[in-house]
Amino acid sequence: MPRMATASTPFPWRAYLAPRYWRTWVALGMLRIAAMLPFRLQLAVGRIAGRFAYHLMPQRRAVAAVNLELCFPELGAHARRRLLRAHFESLGIGLVEVGCSWWTPDEVVRARVAVSGLEYLEQAKADGVPAILLSAHFTTLEIGGHVLSQLAPISVMYRRNDNALLEELIQRHRRRRVASAIHRDSVKDMLRALKRGEAVWYAPDQNYRRSNSALVPFFGHPTPTNTATSRLAQISGARVIPFAVARLPGVQGYQLTLHPPLADFPTGDAFADTIRVNGILEEQVRAVPEQYLWIHRRFKVPVGTGGDPYEDAS
Repeated sequence: MPRMATASTPFPWRAYLAPRYWRTWVALGMLRIAAMLPFRLQLAVGRIAGRFAYHLMPQRRAVAAVNLELCFPELGAHARRRLLRAHFESLGIGLVEVGCSWWTPDEVVRARVAVSGLEYLEQAKADGVPAILLSAHFTTLEIGGHVLSQLAPISVMYRRNDNALLEELIQRHRRRRVASAIHRDSVKDMLRALKRGEAVWYAPDQNYRRSNSALVPFFGHPTPTNTATSRLAQISGARVIPFAVARLPGVQGYQLTLHPPLADFPTGDAFADTIRVNGILEEQVRAVPEQYLWIHRRFKVPVGTGGDPYEDAS
């Protein structure tokens, strides 16, 4: 794998000219073109891309269908199919938003986003207290991070991309905007950032079966969940500030909302605290269900603790 360059160093083009990267270059070119379109057309292109993905990604579609059935049993099959299709359209729009985040002028992106609750983050900074920005994995993640980084210095947790070209580009664009990019498994780096008084974007809503994991209810199902939010807040003294980004109907843009810091958190009981965290994230998901990342195997439980709900989705 080519050595990772920083945002200020020349891009190592020759390292990514091999045939295995050609399809990635084509996709990046299409994203670059989409980023130059009017907002209405960007949304339309994203929806069309999502409709294609719905048919071209049968395994991911099956996983999302299982998740929706588990989380919204009160909906009929027809309503869940509509939600599933809407979710894939949201995925397509989220992909276009990556291009917008990278190549659309900052002031254009910022003008599309209404922000409320920024005072909670500003108050933490004024008090010299670090903040954990608590959210979940939504398809609006890229656009939300873009705008939030314009409003305040933040650090983000990330997972390394298996595609070396994409990883190079993601890191370059990320380093232009955030204080630091912290690998999701590097708890020490996150604690260092918090102890420096930084705000760290943290999303503990994906399947987690390592140490500090517990089966915690999420949409009424015992789900492998990282309980570290409580411990990180305890060790660092950080305020936990929930926030969410919602894509609004039509061409209204986005709403980024920061909520008041969690009161009486942490309590010293990591399990109880994680139940509370999952409840907050569930509320965020229910507000815009089509915009949550349903293609992730969120409810896969450890062997011996129950059946695999995704057994037929392979």
